Amino acid sequence: MSQTFYRKGFLALAVATAMGAATFVQADVKIGVAGPMTGANASFGLQYMKGAQAAADAINAAGGVNGEKIVLVQGDDACEPKQAVAVANKMSEAKVAGVVGHFCSSSTIPASKVYDEAGIIAITPGSTNPTVTESGYDAMFRMCGRDDQQGVVAGDYIVDVLKGKKIAVINDKDTYGKGLADATAKQLTARGVKPVLEEGLTRGEKDFSALVTKIRSVGADVVYFGGLHPEAGPLVRQLREQGLKDVKFMSDDGVVTDELVTTAGGAQYVDGVYMTFGADPRVLPDSKAVVEQFRKSGYEPEGYTLYAYASVQALAAGFNGAKSNKGEDAAKFLKSHDISTVMGTKAWDAKGDLKVSDYVVYQWDANGKYHQLEKQK
Repeated sequence: MSQTFYRKGFLALAVATAMGAATFVQADVKIGVAGPMTGANASFGLQYMKGAQAAADAINAAGGVNGEKIVLVQGDDACEPKQAVAVANKMSEAKVAGVVGHFCSSSTIPASKVYDEAGIIAITPGSTNPTVTESGYDAMFRMCGRDDQQGVVAGDYIVDVLKGKKIAVINDKDTYGKGLADATAKQLTARGVKPVLEEGLTRGEKDFSALVTKIRSVGADVVYFGGLHPEAGPLVRQLREQGLKDVKFMSDDGVVTDELVTTAGGAQYVDGVYMTFGADPRVLPDSKAVVEQFRKSGYEPEGYTLYAYASVQALAAGFNGAKSNKGEDAAKFLKSHDISTVMGTKAWDAKGDLKVSDYVVYQWDANGKYHQLEKQK
């Protein structure tokens, strides 16, 4: 035999071996992470990515999902509904097994239809509008509570603790902000304190002089704002600058980011601001090790960081528990089993809502930090 034959034979064997080896290379399980990675609310997208990546790394180190490694696929919707649908379609084309997202309810609601049609299970760490889980999609879950739960907590706190008599309820006209403002106003009315003003503002707006004048004219002693930090910050600053320093200001889980201080123009303006959010997961025994790891890396796991971490854990538990990477199978498993997460044990009802909601009230201080308050009496 010629040397040429040997060389060709060796090359053929090498190619065949490589092809055979490729057949057995470990596959990946793709999980999408969708939210505002750019734009005014990008701080929440960063929280999502930090939490999801840390969870994926930990799960992969422990064996992955059904023996396969998690690979995250990032999707930027900028809290824009049309862009969210485009992101959802890209997730479907990428063959993701599950999605952690979206953030803004106005994005999650239209995107969830795409995921349902594609058989993709999705868990939103932060979308609280009831419609998210009222649409009848079997594989849509949330790791947070609902507006109609959060609004009750806010309304009761305003009446029982802040002793509000004249309440101005403001919203940003978005699905999330208006829905939460409406839920709070409903609870206030049920408690016998009907708001003296219900008004909307426009996202991206910065000059609230006319609105502040209306708030002053009705003699409001409490202002409740349903919306996000890019508008909450300038609104509370202008209230203070225009003389309404004694008016109490309360908002929601859309301001749970240090960016509130930036948009307000300084910690002195957010000092005393109240907000509702889930009980601080950073103080739970289940999160201690993870929180320490984040802090050692120089990152404070604020806001929705641990919610995103827990969402990835839930998806992995669903896939592993069902011994299947299909969304339908994982959804059935999650609705029939309690899951251990960095935020404690979680369980979901038939709609995909958490069986237990833990909204509490926080307050911002003069150092630009927020702290959970004792439960209202």
